[in-house]
Amino acid sequence: MNDITVILNGYLRPEFLSTQLVAIKNQTIQPKEIMLWQNHSEGFDENVTNELTTAKSNKNLGVWARFAYALNAKTEYICVFDDDTVPGKKWFENCLNTMETHEGLLGTIGLIYDSPHNYLQHIRVGWDVPNEETTRVDIVGHCWFFKREWLSSFWRDLRPDGFDYVGEDMHFSYAIQKYLELNTYVPPHPKNDVEMWGSTLGWHFGNVRPTSALPGRMQEMNAYYNHLISNGFKIINNK
Repeated sequence: MNDITVILNGYLRPEFLSTQLVAIKNQTIQPKEIMLWQNHSEGFDENVTNELTTAKSNKNLGVWARFAYALNAKTEYICVFDDDTVPGKKWFENCLNTMETHEGLLGTIGLIYDSPHNYLQHIRVGWDVPNEETTRVDIVGHCWFFKREWLSSFWRDLRPDGFDYVGEDMHFSYAIQKYLELNTYVPPHPKNDVEMWGSTLGWHFGNVRPTSALPGRMQEMNAYYNHLISNGFKIINNK
């Protein structure tokens, strides 16, 4: 089954787009369409972008807009990638197999929170802390694999003002938990099979012009986390 649409996010790292595209074209299960959201970004190779269904914004609409762009997909499944995330060739195969046993929002890095009050207190699971088995987590990031119909839950509660650049990862897990009674998982990332991973170059690519570590972003993430907790988001270690 190849009923998958890919959403790539063009922002600060245009030089990585061709590497992402090669990795996606090399998947054991090919997507039906690859779409690019260029978020107030320049420097992309037109020979690459012309291969894709591309939308370009002349204003930075933040981290949420790519999930609005994803509403244009017509496939059963969607996979949204950060611009520093390059999957192994069996990533889509891994996600579809995981959906058979653990239907829910999937991603390549997951957080399990230690505190219902502090976003920064968590453990990580996925490409940088490999997991041999599918692992339930509180939220996922770096990429999101999900059913298109779940986007209706994502947009049911709109974010408050002031969170344009953080929170979309937490929000998606909150929304499917609240409205669909679904959980969030990291598929297996076995140490001996990197081709199953959702991110294979994360340590290298993620350190080139990082965005989440900008001044004030961590405080914003913590504020949005507490906003969701106050609205009923239940974490695994809910005390």
